[in-house]
Amino acid sequence: MTDIAMLTATEATSRIRAGTLSGRDYLEACLDRIAAQEPEIRAFAHHDPALVRAAVPMPGPLHFMPVGVKDVLDAQDEPAGYGSAIWEGYRPRADAACVAWARASGGVVMGKTVTTEFATRRPGPTANPRHRGHTPGGSSSGSAAGVAAGFFPLAFGTQTAGSIIRPAAYCGVVGYKPSFGLIARLGMKVMSESLDTIGVMARSVADCALLAEAVSGRALGLVEAAAPRIGLCRSPGTPEATAETIALLETVAARLSAAGAVVRDFAMPAGFTALETAQPLVMNAESARSMGWELAHHRGLISEGLRERLDWGLGQGDAAIAEAHAMFHRLQTAFPAALGDLDILLTPSAQGEAPAGLGWTGDPAFNLAWTALHVPCVTVPAGMGPSGLPLGVQIVGRRGQDRAVLSWSQWIAEQI
Repeated sequence: MTDIAMLTATEATSRIRAGTLSGRDYLEACLDRIAAQEPEIRAFAHHDPALVRAAVPMPGPLHFMPVGVKDVLDAQDEPAGYGSAIWEGYRPRADAACVAWARASGGVVMGKTVTTEFATRRPGPTANPRHRGHTPGGSSSGSAAGVAAGFFPLAFGTQTAGSIIRPAAYCGVVGYKPSFGLIARLGMKVMSESLDTIGVMARSVADCALLAEAVSGRALGLVEAAAPRIGLCRSPGTPEATAETIALLETVAARLSAAGAVVRDFAMPAGFTALETAQPLVMNAESARSMGWELAHHRGLISEGLRERLDWGLGQGDAAIAEAHAMFHRLQTAFPAALGDLDILLTPSAQGEAPAGLGWTGDPAFNLAWTALHVPCVTVPAGMGPSGLPLGVQIVGRRGQDRAVLSWSQWIAEQI
């Protein structure tokens, strides 16, 4: 019999509405999995079962649904550490906007999930549930691991380069990075004003749409999708792709073509390769400005690796930063036309399987350009690598077409 903690949120809500599953029983099943596995997985920065049990969920689309909250998003009854000793013991007075709307929709906060330091550098202690000796990815490490482990069916992540798509792929779950600004960032520890995007992770595309719709107020529910016109995009990042990733992309493309999709090769226009250097420049320059207080008062508590990137960001001249922002705007404007008559792109979610060890969360080469372009991205599980760890494929669409991109992602997930 299937462990009810591993139900998708849409399955669980359907059973709860039908009266065949108790919401309290569902919460307890998730708490049981946390009690059994959290000592090894370490997905939480803070988890208090008493708080979970004391919750009185509101009626709504997320009624009794457990939600993991990445620890760069505030929750009023939880400490907020942002992955840094600088903020140890800090307790915010209010929920981040997305957390408030999750609660208002009936969701139950299960705790704060581990993030890398300020969602950027030094990894936390979280292990990949699929193989404890491998990273879950980052920076949304605990959210991805918690969904995969059955601690909660829904979780918030954030992405500045690849921090939703990559860990979701590594842990074998679905990740959705919305169009920039779709989910309000009030109450988030923002690092990069031009890039930081709140998104969601779950065990199905429909679950991602459920949570994102509830907290954004946008209509994102899946609709019937005809077979799309797909561009098979091996760039950016192709030189870093493993052999199994390249083979997986070809296999998935063949299956989608057989199912009725139009699939043809697509190469990003030459000018778009500049995003590979412009994105890190903007990210680090803006992050350095955002961390003015920490640099002024607690510089010694910032990891050496992050200090180096922040100092580098502060050293960039006005002209370089202005040109990078102008490039962002120019390419964001040009991207819809660059797709031509294609509906979506299909591209790798990550370089390959989750790397061994917990000291590195992986390479965002296949993610940073899409984040800079402000477009919606979805990763769905698509296979297994040679070490038995999950591989994903990434679906990319035009900014503002999130509902269509989610619906096409569901169609793709059904074919593979």
